[in-house]
Amino acid sequence: MEEENGLFVIRTFANDLDARLAEAVLEANGIEAIIVGDNAYGMLPNFNPLHPIRLMVQESDVPTALSLIGE
Repeated sequence: MEEENGLFVIRTFANDLDARLAEAVLEANGIEAIIVGDNAYGMLPNFNPLHPIRLMVQESDVPTALSLIGE
């Protein structure tokens, strides 16, 4: 699991829609999550295979987040 600034990448996604759905599931269950992507806010989706969209949570939320969205 990759860590950046105290946040852990719990999953990567090939498209923004799947990442946003997973983020919504986490936030509906009280887990703060952020999405980090390098595709110019969806304008360059061809970058996703090179730079997958990352879903990140705090370390203390990792076990619960993984149980909610799967590994």
